[in-house]
Amino acid sequence: MILHGYFRSTASWRVRIALGLKGLVAQQVFHHLRQGEQRAPDYLAINPQGLVPALVTDEGAVLTQSLAICEYLDETHPEPPLLPAQPLARAKVRAAAQLIASDIHPVQNLKVLQRLRDLGHDEAQVQAWARAVIEEGLEAFQALLPGDAGRFAFGDRPGLADLCLVPQLGNARRFGVALRWPRLTQIEAACLELEAFKAAVPGVQPDAE
Repeated sequence: MILHGYFRSTASWRVRIALGLKGLVAQQVFHHLRQGEQRAPDYLAINPQGLVPALVTDEGAVLTQSLAICEYLDETHPEPPLLPAQPLARAKVRAAAQLIASDIHPVQNLKVLQRLRDLGHDEAQVQAWARAVIEEGLEAFQALLPGDAGRFAFGDRPGLADLCLVPQLGNARRFGVALRWPRLTQIEAACLELEAFKAAVPGVQPDAE
């Protein structure tokens, strides 16, 4: 497998965690987002959306969108599972994961923040926008967690919600968000005890700056 990504991309970070949890190894190819390498013709031929990550499977198929990739890995390599067995429990985990992947991350990512700058917002306004989006989203994420707290977001085993949460907390720190949610930072600490999470952090990636 080949994983196209960028060390600081939270979406790529999610997939790195999923690969690690599954004990899988993918060759990494890096595209520097701030230099626009994701819009190069050779990469657009792989992912016409010009976003990372993209995963080229062993069969040569190209998958995009981080949660779709993670669920593909879960279905093709079911142990350890990223989702619970019961449909209702699966839906709740997916809702928490999608809250981050669909409602927080896209609204404060590099492309949207640059659009705000292009529309004339100054840097203080752009940064405030990102912080507000992250804070509102993390508040809602915490509210979705079950009351019978385990070590991880949904029990005593890491899963799809955790591999979304940890990168988003890393991103929150980059924007200066005060992490006022002890339950979330406790989950993060439990995750970072695991090698799959430690090996996926941006600072240890080959393209880290």
